[in-house]
Amino acid sequence: MDSLLDTTREMSRSHLQSRTADLAADVHPALTFFREWLRNPFATAAVSPSGRQLASLMVEQLPPQTQRVIEFGGGTGAFTRALLERGIAPRNLLVIELNEALHQFLSERFPGVHVERGDARDAQTIARRCGVLDQKGWVDAVVSGLGLLYMPRSVQREILRAAFAVLGPQGRFVQFTYGPIGPVPRALLRELDLKVRRAGTAWRNVPPANVFVYQRRMSKAVRAQRV
Repeated sequence: MDSLLDTTREMSRSHLQSRTADLAADVHPALTFFREWLRNPFATAAVSPSGRQLASLMVEQLPPQTQRVIEFGGGTGAFTRALLERGIAPRNLLVIELNEALHQFLSERFPGVHVERGDARDAQTIARRCGVLDQKGWVDAVVSGLGLLYMPRSVQREILRAAFAVLGPQGRFVQFTYGPIGPVPRALLRELDLKVRRAGTAWRNVPPANVFVYQRRMSKAVRAQRV
C-alpha cells in the first residue's frame, strides 16, 4: 500500500512539474508578443499569441509526407514549435519574420531552424539563400501567421504570388484568420487561379480563429512579383 501511495505521489509530482514547465515556457513568448504589440499594434496582426489548439489545427493541414515548410510571420514560435513536433527537420524549416525583436526571440528559441528577418514577399530569394528548397525549387507547404485580412489587396496579391512561387503543384498555403470568412477576396482567388477550403475552427484560441487552406486550381507554377 505504501509503495502504491509513493508511486501515485511521484506521478502527481511529475505531472505538476511538467505542467509548470509548460506554463513557464509559454510566459516568455506571451510577454515578448505583448511588448511588440504595444510598440506597434498595427504591425502585429494577431491580438494575442496563437494557442496550441490553433497551432495543431494549422499543422494538421500539411500535405502527406511533408518535409519542407516555410513559415510567414513566426511571431513567438507557436507554429514553429508545432511544426517541429510534427517531425519537420529544423534544417528544412524556414521562418521569415519582419519584426526585429521577434526575429531575435525566434533565433534564440529555435537555434537549429532557419530564422530570417525579412519580408514574406521575398520568400523565394530567402529560401534559395537558406537552401530549404528541393531540387525543383519547391517546398511542400507555407504556413502563414500574417494578417492578410488587414492588408491591401495589392499586398495580398504579392504575398500569395511569393508563396505559390515556392510551392510545388500540390503545395498548400495554410492561413488563419479571426473572421468567419477567408481573408482573400474571391476576385483575387480567381485572378491567381486558386481555390480555398475552410479547415476548421480553433474555439479555444483567444480569440477563436478559423483556418483556411489555399491551393492551385491547376498544377502550374506561379511567378513571384513585387510592385
